[in-house]
Amino acid sequence: MTRRSGSRTPSRGAGPAGAGALLIGTILACAAAGLGVGAVVGAPVLLALVGGFAGVGVGLWVVYDRFRDL
Repeated sequence: MTRRSGSRTPSRGAGPAGAGALLIGTILACAAAGLGVGAVVGAPVLLALVGGFAGVGVGLWVVYDRFRDL
């Protein structure tokens, strides 16, 4: 079985569920980083919230960058 050179295989996680999972994962990772830094400096809740809000912006940028060519 041969594959034509012009055919593209669908990438994994290229659907809306993949984009949503990537966005949520990025938000949670940034919030966890903020929580970790906040635990060191003594303001874990505040920095976790700041990290979560920053994670929204970072997550949107990551999703845009990943799915830009679809």
